[in-house]
Amino acid sequence: MPPTSPPPPPAPAPASAHAPPIPINSPEPGLKVAPLPPGEPPINQLFRTVMLHKGSDLHLKAGLPGMMRLRGVIQKMNTPILTQETLEKLIFPIMREKDKKVFEDTGGADFAHVVGNGEARFRVNLMKQRGQLALVARLVNQTIPSFEKLYLPPQIEKLCHYEMGMVLLAGVTGSGKSTTIAAMLDYINQNEPLHILTLEDPIEFVFTDKMSVVNQREIYLDVCDWHTGLKHAVREDPDIILVGELRDSETFEAAVHASETGHVVFGTIHASNAYNTIDRILGLFPPSQHGAVRQSLSFNLKAVVAQKLLPSIIPGVSRVPTNEIMIVNPRIRELILKGEDSKLLDAIRANYNEGMVDFNENLRQLVELQRIDKATALEFSPNPEQLRMALKGIKVAASGLV
Repeated sequence: MPPTSPPPPPAPAPASAHAPPIPINSPEPGLKVAPLPPGEPPINQLFRTVMLHKGSDLHLKAGLPGMMRLRGVIQKMNTPILTQETLEKLIFPIMREKDKKVFEDTGGADFAHVVGNGEARFRVNLMKQRGQLALVARLVNQTIPSFEKLYLPPQIEKLCHYEMGMVLLAGVTGSGKSTTIAAMLDYINQNEPLHILTLEDPIEFVFTDKMSVVNQREIYLDVCDWHTGLKHAVREDPDIILVGELRDSETFEAAVHASETGHVVFGTIHASNAYNTIDRILGLFPPSQHGAVRQSLSFNLKAVVAQKLLPSIIPGVSRVPTNEIMIVNPRIRELILKGEDSKLLDAIRANYNEGMVDFNENLRQLVELQRIDKATALEFSPNPEQLRMALKGIKVAASGLV
């Protein structure tokens, strides 16, 4: 009798099928994985793990277990190694078809993900790296914290009272720019009867109408692109316009046009400090246009707030901001027009009485207020030797001791 043929292997699950829940008792060491409530997409188990441990970011990558940033450090979750197939089954079901198309066309996609019935909101970036999937998701505060809860300097409140012009928040990714700008808009929302219009990709903080009316438009969902959203904005009777990020010359020009027509425009930009923001904006344009851009900035820019997040020594508070604030007064305006950007830092230091502050002075203040320790201040200082002297009560100007 001929030998019996082995049964055919089971057909692979279709790519759209949900991945099973992540095993909680994985042999891998790491942070405890949260349980998955019935009816939720399996990836929520990983999002909920970030929530459980009060982490800030979820990191997923083929070939690694689930990872999260916790108190500023990347740590492993107690999950198995994630495969490309598992990631596809976890991630694709929570994406809109439009996001999938953008991802396939460009190799990256940004979208928001809400966990449960509005329990938490994550800002998600999906990318390809070495031909495989990787995801980074930032946990966004559902409630908008006050200036006091964020430990922001008192000058921030004064920057919420302009009637026109541009206020920019500068900093690297993860420096808290979006949270600070949300706190500023919510302060206006609580205190002024205005129309606040936001353009975001994706929407991060959801505002509740208070004294103001707040309309929030998500790029690619509520409007086709940034430029169109800004073109529409000036016809929608706003007093305040939030542009999520000034990422190219077209967006910047539209934001400037909005500020020139009697609106206050808030925006974020990737720059390391307040005075370098000018150079960062110029980098969006060819050199032949720099003169016109400088002129536009001198007339429309009102203030730049640069921000970094530092480890805190306040009990129960993991990080606090350090801020550099440049307010465009006549001296700053003149330096921008003349292209003398190297003198902007000295101008900031010379105008503390107007609410300006540089990073070193703010670091000194944070040590004095017992929000950070001296070692942290010196580590993050742009000029540690100068700060060391300032902490001893010795003031230093660009030309020497004063």
